[in-house]
Amino acid sequence: MRDFETEEQINRALRARRRAEIRRRRRRKAKIKRVLVLAGTGFCLFLIILGAVGLVNVITGRSAQAADQSADSGPEEHKRQAGGTGSIAGALASTGQIQEIVQQIQEESQGGADASESAVETLAGAADYSISGQEEAAALTSGEVMSTWALLVDWDTRTVVAQRGAGDRINPASMTKILTLLVAAEHVTDLDDTFTITREITDYSYSNDCSAVGFDDGETVTVRDLMYGTILPSGADAAAGLAFYVSGSLEGFVDLMNQKLEELGLSDTAHFTNCVGLYDENHYCTLYDTAEILGAAIDNDLCREVLSAHTYTTSATEQHPEGLLISNWFLRRIEDKDTHGTVVCAKTGYVVQSGNCAASYSVSNNGKQYICVTADAHSSWRCIYDHVAVYQEYTE
Repeated sequence: MRDFETEEQINRALRARRRAEIRRRRRRKAKIKRVLVLAGTGFCLFLIILGAVGLVNVITGRSAQAADQSADSGPEEHKRQAGGTGSIAGALASTGQIQEIVQQIQEESQGGADASESAVETLAGAADYSISGQEEAAALTSGEVMSTWALLVDWDTRTVVAQRGAGDRINPASMTKILTLLVAAEHVTDLDDTFTITREITDYSYSNDCSAVGFDDGETVTVRDLMYGTILPSGADAAAGLAFYVSGSLEGFVDLMNQKLEELGLSDTAHFTNCVGLYDENHYCTLYDTAEILGAAIDNDLCREVLSAHTYTTSATEQHPEGLLISNWFLRRIEDKDTHGTVVCAKTGYVVQSGNCAASYSVSNNGKQYICVTADAHSSWRCIYDHVAVYQEYTE
């Protein structure tokens, strides 16, 4: 953070974000154009099929027969046949409706950037965070990177730079809490509101041998404390507190998490069963999924602020009159390493099945944005050095 906070590098980062926004809008307009092309193609195919049907009717004499029947019938019956879906006139009436729909879509697409973005959100969901180039990406072969799984994404272009097993299913461990933070941030309206830690929460953290902030049963803390406590020391007590605060139960909050995964377009490859990252065979995602979740989080101002904090002191309470000083040790340990830039945000994790994991967001010295995700390092320090090695070897 020290180097990043110079004026020159801040300006570079801002320019990079503006360039990314321009690219994002171009992609959105391109998607609208593709939708319109597909609609136009479908309309043309419909006309071709309609013409073929009419030709067959002429050849077989059905058209003449239909005309004779129409002549023998009364005026009202003639109107029904002429307007029915089985006649060419009826089909052309339907075609007119299709033309009106296509014209309406075109008018909406020309209504300005806001209309285009709204249409894309409806049609493409969370396409802003989708990562391309997965099949064409270079294999991450560096011998300096010991983690079994590794991924680097150019976040300006949303393309994979290099990867090693990034599409494999893993347990994300406490990287799960990035999504916990994001879901909570989207539902919280008052960071100064308070929440009282319960015995159920402290027992949940203790019985599952989780890392914790250190809140006591009956301690009343702020929602802001829960946010920072979830990320910096990876506190299960804080994460569970957020879950109860937002939805009233752990299960209800997990439902919100999976809804967010679906919104981001990740539900085919990711599914969570808890808000802290406990191992469960049904709690899984890929490194690609984790990168997209982190990308969505850094676009949220509150999440970015929390994920970039090196230290934080919780508010004073009866149980802790001076508050609790908590730290993001990944950021503090990597800040003096040469990563060709500055690692701005990070979240770590560990379960036996996935080893030491981490997801980090970095801004390079020339203002480019990257997201790195690794899993299955043999120690927390090795995990940090793996991120250093990835940034050194694969970023500009």
